[in-house]
Amino acid sequence: MDDRRLFVSGAVVQGTDHLAAGVGCQDALKSARCEGGEGVVLAVADGAGSRDRSALGAHLAVDIACRALARDLPGGDTDGTVWTEWISGRAKEVVDTWLRAALALPAAADYNKGADSAHVPRDAGEFAATLAAAVVRPPWAAFLCVGNCFGTVLTIDGDSTRERCHLVLPPPDERHSSVFLSSPGARMRVRSFALWDPDLTGVMVATDGCVPLTLDHPDVHGLPPAAGPLPSARFFVGLATALRDNGGDAEPLRALLSSPEAGRSGDDLTMLCALTGRGAHTRRR
Repeated sequence: MDDRRLFVSGAVVQGTDHLAAGVGCQDALKSARCEGGEGVVLAVADGAGSRDRSALGAHLAVDIACRALARDLPGGDTDGTVWTEWISGRAKEVVDTWLRAALALPAAADYNKGADSAHVPRDAGEFAATLAAAVVRPPWAAFLCVGNCFGTVLTIDGDSTRERCHLVLPPPDERHSSVFLSSPGARMRVRSFALWDPDLTGVMVATDGCVPLTLDHPDVHGLPPAAGPLPSARFFVGLATALRDNGGDAEPLRALLSSPEAGRSGDDLTMLCALTGRGAHTRRR
């Protein structure tokens, strides 16, 4: 496997609670190559469990994000301000485009016999979904997020073989209110940023169903609760190694998301990874 070329692996697994209740999977994922082939886009979305058509909203979100982030990508040697402004503009574009598309879809009432669609009020909340997307062009990675999805990056220590994981896009504290693409003010509440690291070896984005499986409580590392959740090196570094050893095939990821430990969350679990061939078992060439 080429140490420098990115490969993408992903998996979505229906939550045990959804399966038991006869509710379909409401997560979605999609990846795309950037124009010119010099980067990849990752997008995952999670439909709101209380909305019957949120799965459609999630699929709409990942499609729009991939289309928006795959074009006119800044160069690898571009100034950081350019990357920051670019992803900020793309983030707002994604929210605006999703809202227009959702409002253009037929409402559920339109399918009822005798319904007069001209008098059915449009409500994008019918398609409510969260979204996290990243565009990866080493040494750059740029993220956008609406809601409680999250993202991590992997780096390697210079010429060593030690890979580290970093929770760069933590899930927000939403105990008082949840944010969806359909929420009022979503355009102003979308998070976006860009990061540069010459030793970037991977980027992973995931829906919130993966939190119990992949993020450690601070107590595990002897830290106070205020430190917030921390990425599990055992999970992320171990997964990256397994995917590289497996030639990029997603079966190791699918197995982890289908494990009894993962099933305890009850929620759908979705993760998408972009990795270089260089990792914990290889040195810089």
